[in-house]
Amino acid sequence: MNKVVHVGLLGFGTVGGGVVQIFQNNAAMMARKTGAELHIKKILVRDLKKPRAVHCDAALTTDPADILNDPEIQIVVELLGGEEPAHSLMLAALQNGKHVVTANKDVIARHGRELFAAAEQQGVNLLFEASVGGGIPIIRPLKRCLAANRITEVMGIVNGTTNYMLDKMTTDGVDFATVLAEAQAKGYAEADPTADVGGWDAARKIAILASIAFGTRVSLEDVSVEGITRIEPEDIDYGRELDYVVKLLAIAQENEKGVNARVHPAFIHKSHPLAAVRDVFNAIFVRGDAVGDTMFYGRGAGALPTASAVCADVMEAARDICFHSSSHILCTCYEEKRIFSIAETESPYYIRLLAEDRPGVMAAIAGAFGSQQVSLNSVIQKRRVGNRAEIVLITYKVNDADLQLAVQTLAGLSVVNKVSTVIRVVGDDAE
Repeated sequence: MNKVVHVGLLGFGTVGGGVVQIFQNNAAMMARKTGAELHIKKILVRDLKKPRAVHCDAALTTDPADILNDPEIQIVVELLGGEEPAHSLMLAALQNGKHVVTANKDVIARHGRELFAAAEQQGVNLLFEASVGGGIPIIRPLKRCLAANRITEVMGIVNGTTNYMLDKMTTDGVDFATVLAEAQAKGYAEADPTADVGGWDAARKIAILASIAFGTRVSLEDVSVEGITRIEPEDIDYGRELDYVVKLLAIAQENEKGVNARVHPAFIHKSHPLAAVRDVFNAIFVRGDAVGDTMFYGRGAGALPTASAVCADVMEAARDICFHSSSHILCTCYEEKRIFSIAETESPYYIRLLAEDRPGVMAAIAGAFGSQQVSLNSVIQKRRVGNRAEIVLITYKVNDADLQLAVQTLAGLSVVNKVSTVIRVVGDDAE
């Protein structure tokens, strides 16, 4: 074997170190599978003198032009994270005729259209398997393995931090603030956890998956986002009594209304495969008209799981280089489908509220729901809190806009002290 494909890394952090490790540990196997020796020639870093946990013989540089303008480097791997300068450097690499591999969900979610156009113009790859689900294969299966299916739903747990937190709240009965502090101490959550607990990390990922699954551009601005900050131990306990598990779900669906994408906490029946996903693991459930239901499960983050997906993309690009193939699939957003809002979605709802504990209260509550054509499946008075009653209600399937109006009406009743929590119920059991 005398072919050598030179690679340049933009970034030498956690994932970059994982990529170098895999290159070093599996070099011979990767060469046999690819048809060429893969060689990391240069790595962009911020500080040349910083001690590194992983040793690499590649030349380190602080100037991205050393990589972007090197004629020997055919594949550029972007691992800087964040929107800029990652976006500009990826675009420059593509315009220079270099294949680009990235794990950057921020850039793909916001600038995918522009980058795909540049890649297509230059006849090179833009590969981003690691941008969703870490080491879980999902981008390539959607584009290739499930390409003959009409996908109707993609639903998943795509943020390990929030899944860990909700799992701990479920098993240990601790509150949000306590489990957040624990997640930060273990390095699962950042000092500013907004992207995770606010649902924004998951929103970027579902925008990417929805665009691929439904063949239409779904931008981050199209995704309705709600985080887990209002989930309390009482909701988890009541959900358990009803055979539900609470998860932060990223959901994308296509139906006669068009395409919808959203992120929010949801109760899902304990029998659903996603209900069993524990700790920091991720899982993505896909429903196709031919294949039926499938689920992809594994570690959604971490140095080596993410680097696994990155290295697989590098190998795919290298095969194209070695064998002059044009089998790569670029942008799959061939259509312009209607994006409909969460207000048009339908599902059952769980509502927990505090109300006066006296005659006539339940009639007033039922009237608030009835005024918006919301039917109640069950009403349970759970306990007393001071001189008030805590009430849990489960609705039948209802339009979101009608439910929100009913909740506003409830909150305005003199007999209702507080509407504590509103959580959607999803899954086949909720139909």
